[in-house]
Amino acid sequence: METQEALRHQLDSLDDLQSIVRTMKALSASSIREYEQAVEALRQYENIIELGFAAALRDHPGWPTDVSTADDGPGHGVAVIFGSDHGLCGRFNEQVAEHFVQRMGHKEAATSDRPRILVVGVRLEPVLGARGVEADEVLELPATVEEITATVQAIIQRIDRWQSTGPHRSVRVFHNGPGRQLQSRPTDQHLLPLALQRLQQMGRREWPSPRLPRAFMAEPALLSSLIREYLFVRLFRACAGSQTSEHASRLNAMQRAQSNLDDRIESLTGRFRRLRQDAITSELLDVVSGFEAVNSD
Repeated sequence: METQEALRHQLDSLDDLQSIVRTMKALSASSIREYEQAVEALRQYENIIELGFAAALRDHPGWPTDVSTADDGPGHGVAVIFGSDHGLCGRFNEQVAEHFVQRMGHKEAATSDRPRILVVGVRLEPVLGARGVEADEVLELPATVEEITATVQAIIQRIDRWQSTGPHRSVRVFHNGPGRQLQSRPTDQHLLPLALQRLQQMGRREWPSPRLPRAFMAEPALLSSLIREYLFVRLFRACAGSQTSEHASRLNAMQRAQSNLDDRIESLTGRFRRLRQDAITSELLDVVSGFEAVNSD
């Protein structure tokens, strides 16, 4: 049988949970804005890189035809998949894992026949493993916006190592992006080789000043440097977008949790008040009965 003490204890526990939920909502909301600001700040640097391509291709119009744009096929290349390091974000990891399997048609195969898979986010690895996808390496996600640069550099180092030891020329990135109403939306991008059409578009960009640019580096070194910075920007954007989506999913989950907590607290509060009212009524009836017994004597 329920007692007032038991209900009071449940209400106190729910109040503590509600405080935790409110704190997590505030942290997620502030984190979303931080990652969005990081992506906005990156746009100017991305514009500089594209101007660098425009300058290089202006002096060397033959470069676009020299850049390989052929894909290695679904069984080769490098796949970078962003997940999460923490829970309470709904089906965040399941969504990106299912999207990867659907897009890549991945099946367990010999090492030479399958893509190299780099997972960023420790909670994503077992989710992929449940779908028959084995990661070659797993990295932790950056804890703050400031740590994204170091994480992206580590990713590029892995890509360089794999490309230097095998036929893994293409690079694709899979991640969740922010969708409508705080819902995560899985997406993927083909980063390397650079698309010929994209290179030609950058090469035809109008230079923003009357002084035409000049390249002072050797052609291969300049192109390699520009491609590396282009890859850095795209991976940075994917990482920041993934974590924006993760915090949005967590915020959405916390909003549902708060709604459930509010309903639960309201229900328990009503039962607690009824029990307290029943106790008060019982005490009043005892007083009345005692009063009537005294009067009858």
